[in-house]
Order: sequence, then C-alpha cells, then structure tokens
Amino acid sequence: MYDVILLSLAEGTGPADACGGGCGACVSDPTAADRAVCAPRVPVLACADALREAGAQVATVVAASDAEIDAVVARFDGDPRPDGLPWPTVDGKLRLVVASAADGQLRAVMRRFVRRYAPPPSTRPADLAANRTVPDLPPVALLPLGPAAGSDLVAQLGLPRTPAAVATAVLGDRVRRLDLLRNDGGSVTVDGALVGGADAKGRAIPWRGRVEVDDAVLSDGADPVLACAIGNAGGYATFDGLPLLTEGNPADGRVEVAVAVPVVVHKRFRPSRVRVEVRRARGRAVSVLPRDGDLPYLDDGVCGTMSRKRSWWTEPGAWAVYGA
Repeated sequence: MYDVILLSLAEGTGPADACGGGCGACVSDPTAADRAVCAPRVPVLACADALREAGAQVATVVAASDAEIDAVVARFDGDPRPDGLPWPTVDGKLRLVVASAADGQLRAVMRRFVRRYAPPPSTRPADLAANRTVPDLPPVALLPLGPAAGSDLVAQLGLPRTPAAVATAVLGDRVRRLDLLRNDGGSVTVDGALVGGADAKGRAIPWRGRVEVDDAVLSDGADPVLACAIGNAGGYATFDGLPLLTEGNPADGRVEVAVAVPVVVHKRFRPSRVRVEVRRARGRAVSVLPRDGDLPYLDDGVCGTMSRKRSWWTEPGAWAVYGA
C-alpha cells in the first residue's frame, strides 16, 4: 500500500508569487496559519480517515510558507543522477493529495514543484523532452475545500469531489497528464489568466497593449482592449457574460487566447453603436506588452500587475492528476 501526504495550505499562502501583496486583494493574514491548524478541516480529516481505512500510511501537513511546501516537494526526489540534478521519482510509492480552497493554492504547490525540478538552461539534460523545460511532475489528487462550482478546476476536469472518492482516486492507477503554463515571472498557471481591470461598478476599464500568440497579433496596441483571456483550461471562458474562450482543453499542448475589443459601428441615418469583437488564437506561447503603465490581471484567481512584457508558454503534459 502507498504512503500518502495530505497537504493543505494555510489561508493566505501562495498569492505573493504574483504581486507581492501590493494589490491589496491577496495580502496574507498573519494569523491564518494558527486558524488553519485549529479550525476543523472536515474534508481533510475525512479523506485521511478513508485513506487509513484503505491501508495507506498518511501524513497530514499544513503549509504556511514556500519553505514548508518545499519540504513536502523534496520528498518526491528520485534516485541521484550522474548530472547531480534533482529529479522526481517515477515509482509512485509516495502519493500526494492537495487540499485547496482555490486554484491559487494548487498553483502555489505546482510552482514549488517547478522551482525544484526545472533544470537551469545551462545544465539541460539530454533526456528532457525537446518541447519541455521541466520533467514529468508527480501526479496529485485534488481535494476541494470550497463549495462545488462548475467553473473550478475539479469540476472542469471531472475529478471526484468527496473525501472518500478522492482517497480512492489517489490509491488507484488512473492518471491523466495535463498541460502546465509557465511564465517569465517565475510562476505557473493551471487554469487561466484574465488580463485587465474593472472599476468599482464592475465595468471593464479599457487598456492598450500588444498581444501576440506565436506569430498571430491579436492586438497591436492601438485598439482599446476590454479583456484578454489566457486559457489553459476553461475557467476563464467568459468575461461579464461575454464568451471568450471556446475550447478549454488542458491537454492539447496549446494555450488559447482571446481579446475583447470594442468596435464602433457606423450606419447611415442611424446613431453609431458599439459592439464587442472577440479575436481568438491558439498556440505554443502568448505575450502581453502593456502600453500605459501598470496593467492588472488575475492568474488562477491570484491578482497581480504587470508593467513590462509578460509571456506564458505551454509545458505539454508536465503535471498530472489522479482519478481522471
């Protein structure tokens, strides 16, 4: 039977990788770790009980910092390599359940896996796939702590939600490999990002910037953009009721991108009106270059701002889930 680590993150853990807390919406609460330890975590306890009943050895960990996540990640190191690079094990004897209330917490864990196992370009090994910068990361099981929602990643992937079903999944042999987005800001994306902000009434604030997907230019920086959706899965498919992304396939090796641009329609003898044009493209990588200072965005629900060019690229099949 397997050894299983059941990892949950203290409230407020993880978001600082996007914006350092500067946007105000993701400032860590200094008492969060104490509350997470003391508060009843019913799904976590139920999952641990189900795992033990099935014969697994279970260790429950509450992480409140990157260092504590890193200690868990390091346990997945494989045998030493001749080149000295840390490399994840492939034997599957140790398994991981990530209990998260939001995609941003799962992202915090996957970011640490990438930080540990992505080799420096100068020591890139020959056995690393040509279209990847990271090896196959160990599979994880996802235990949702929040209420069921059709847009969360567990629902999008059709994964089990109940503690007992998650326990069964992590002890089983069904594994689905998924794409991972890396970005040049040093983080990762498991679901998607939405670039652009809104005012106090929730109305989109137009911005200008160059948006490129491989060789396709969706915006050259001249047009005002209402929103730009960058999708690895399908959670960012709409904006204010407007359909943006249409595919939402997290395993096709492509990132899907859409920009919403207001267009003025002139008709003779009639008042002009504004319609929203959606431009879409799919590719290996996407870049966004703001033209007018700081540009807000949400990445896996974590807020941030960019003032320089930011690029995301696809790592096909880099991470995996149990029970798919």
